[in-house]
Amino acid sequence: MLRKVKKEVRILGIDDAPFNKERDKKVLITATVFRGGSYLDGLLSCYVQVDGDDATAKLISLIKKTKHLEQLQCIMINGIALGGFNVIDINQLSKKTKLPIIVVIRRIPNLHKIKKALKKIKATYKVKLLKKAGKIYPVKIKKKHVYIQVAGINLELAAQVVKLTAVHSLIPEPIRVAHLIASGIILGESRGRA
Repeated sequence: MLRKVKKEVRILGIDDAPFNKERDKKVLITATVFRGGSYLDGLLSCYVQVDGDDATAKLISLIKKTKHLEQLQCIMINGIALGGFNVIDINQLSKKTKLPIIVVIRRIPNLHKIKKALKKIKATYKVKLLKKAGKIYPVKIKKKHVYIQVAGINLELAAQVVKLTAVHSLIPEPIRVAHLIASGIILGESRGRA
């Protein structure tokens, strides 16, 4: 349990790689092991199904097997889903890894559009997981806002972690670097923003 945010708090930052929704069945997931917002200490990876149901289980397995587990104090994820609509049960992830979870979102999601998309892929049951993740809170960074959802950590500590690690942009370094690595591997060059 994270009780105090230190400058070199050990964070696992998770993001998915770009993928083609019509062609790809799996998507690469990269996870950076960061000390605060300054140092990259390690890299993990796995694959999850596009629009599947295996993201939570795959992340639990990846995290429990890493040699970095004992050092980790927090997990940050770029959004609540990987590979399209492979929704993560952040409460289950926190419980099984014994680590707090911070979901970072660039802008508040449009639940109506999401429900429509889930209906299209016959996965409306995932709306329950989205709601189970809880309230979305704003965090002010450099006169702008990002939004977070949390599990296993209080809002004040989560906001401190986000602010400490958002060094070069609104997106915390563990996630930003995971995004750069994932897109660089898949596209041959990093593109876009986390």
